[in-house]
Amino acid sequence: MTKLRNDLNFSGGPGALPETVLQQVQQAILALPETGLSVLGMSHRSDWFAAVVEECENNIRTLLGLDKHYHVLLLQGGATQQFSMIPMTLLQNQTAPADYIHSGYWSGKSIHEAQKEGGIRTVWSGASSGFTHLPSDSELNFTANAPYLHYVSNETVEGLQFHRLLGHDRVPRICDMSSDFLSRPIEADKFSMIYAHAQKNMGPAGVTIVVMRDDLLEGIPTQHFAGMFDYRNHIQAHSNFNTPPVFAIYVVLLVTRWLLNDIGGLEKMALINQQKAETLYRCLDDSNGFYAGRAATADRSLMNVSFKLATPALEKKILHESAQAGFSGLSGHRSTGGLRASIYNGLTLGAVEQLVAFMQRFQKNA
Repeated sequence: MTKLRNDLNFSGGPGALPETVLQQVQQAILALPETGLSVLGMSHRSDWFAAVVEECENNIRTLLGLDKHYHVLLLQGGATQQFSMIPMTLLQNQTAPADYIHSGYWSGKSIHEAQKEGGIRTVWSGASSGFTHLPSDSELNFTANAPYLHYVSNETVEGLQFHRLLGHDRVPRICDMSSDFLSRPIEADKFSMIYAHAQKNMGPAGVTIVVMRDDLLEGIPTQHFAGMFDYRNHIQAHSNFNTPPVFAIYVVLLVTRWLLNDIGGLEKMALINQQKAETLYRCLDDSNGFYAGRAATADRSLMNVSFKLATPALEKKILHESAQAGFSGLSGHRSTGGLRASIYNGLTLGAVEQLVAFMQRFQKNA
């Protein structure tokens, strides 16, 4: 089998996938071991696919420590579709506004869409400071009777990550975990809904994972929903309401098996991710300002390390030389510039160590 090169992909998305998963995918494209047919030609109505969905659901519940009171949906439309579906569903006939936290680029997108559907309140915004830090508890004054609280756990663009649970148990928590889903243990049963598109830690673009507690939809009327935008249709159909992305869902299944069987669960995955992040941030901190991180130290992301150099010319030079050296995806987001190294689950510690060695050589020779 051809050696796969995936180990130096630092892109913000699509992210690196484990090599063992890529090897299985390579074989499955030719022929699945279970069926002898290519995964690209498998019917979404087959018994094989029904078993894939069931195992994928169960693996995600196991990794998160959840019971059957939580539905696991494998949808399409990305997190962007959820920005609309959530307020469309939960803001109907509400008098109190939903609470939103504006912590960066993607939470801003979710707020923009929610405002089209009903009343929302921005509890806190980091816009005035350029999204370089996250709020302290004393800065957050939540609405006691809000229909829900929404926030983004990890802002991929700015490199900010919440390292604590937000809100009150009496208000449903809804969290976009697109870029740190299944990267560490969380108090999953404290959330009414978690959603994540898969192109960071879980698989290729095309599938969005929604984990929803069954009581979240109680009392929600159905008459105003188009079929595709009613969560209950997808629950009833076990994520097969319309033709699902079979290939992408299959890759998610392989990743959940890798997390359970090869890694040994989310606690061990978190230790690996912590080690990768510490290695890279140490390089920034020991550079005497040559590399300047964007995020406040306490709010640094373990998934996306965003940083700058002293001049645009230096940034252009390091991006050129890093690409020549085989490193991919280090350009910062178009809204912030600079550089960004995304170190998702599938990226190895060895890859981070190679990047650090390159960065140290570049600084020495600059």
